[in-house]
Amino acid sequence: MADNIIITGANQGIGYYMVEKLLAEGNKVSVLDIKTDNLVKLKEKCDSLIYYKVDLRNYDEVKRAVDETAAEFETIDIAVHNACKCTFERESKTDLDTYNDVFNVNYFGALRLVKCVIHYMSAQKKGRVIFTSSGVGVTGFMNISPYSSTKGALEALAKCLRIEYAKDNITFHIMHPPLTRTESASPLPVPEEFKALPEKVGYGLARHINSKRFIICHSLNQKIQTLGCYLFPTKMGDLLSKLTANYTETNEL
Repeated sequence: MADNIIITGANQGIGYYMVEKLLAEGNKVSVLDIKTDNLVKLKEKCDSLIYYKVDLRNYDEVKRAVDETAAEFETIDIAVHNACKCTFERESKTDLDTYNDVFNVNYFGALRLVKCVIHYMSAQKKGRVIFTSSGVGVTGFMNISPYSSTKGALEALAKCLRIEYAKDNITFHIMHPPLTRTESASPLPVPEEFKALPEKVGYGLARHINSKRFIICHSLNQKIQTLGCYLFPTKMGDLLSKLTANYTETNEL
């Protein structure tokens, strides 16, 4: 059965390939993104796509896009917050404005989306809301504390809202993609061969978008890795940070 889906942050990377797969499977998709150049090309291939140029830091822009999507699709079955901003610097070199901005996109962007879609889902007594998280939101990682903190906050938000909206048959979920070859992850000093292909991750997440599990992964291997992060968060955070630091030092010699 096809769904009507709204997703933020899907002009490129994992989100783009999620949309491509969802459209191929017969769903209708509305994308909210600050950039739309790739969506323009995708729209030429598929009439079931609509998109809006939206800054998720602006509530009025989000609400207008959601309301227009609801009018076009009649229902909103699934809402996915995939947009994110990531900075790469130590806390001591990161000012408060940067933390505020990253939270404004990653966390409050998700909350704005929820506040705009939730009354439609409550009225129809069904719906799914999914936040894209990250293993570093569970384990921590070096030099990305603004980003990591927002992902941890999204995990807590999803857990709270799944309880609050259970009576309306609205479920909340977390997507856990692996480290992927995307523009946002490109500054990380990690070998490219250790990063997953965005099309493989996006297609896999699209296939599991209706999973009943709270945590959604694109593959069994990623499920196992994510479970390890939850079971041993600080140990995994220390290990991954040390491996990255060692790789950086080796390549600087």
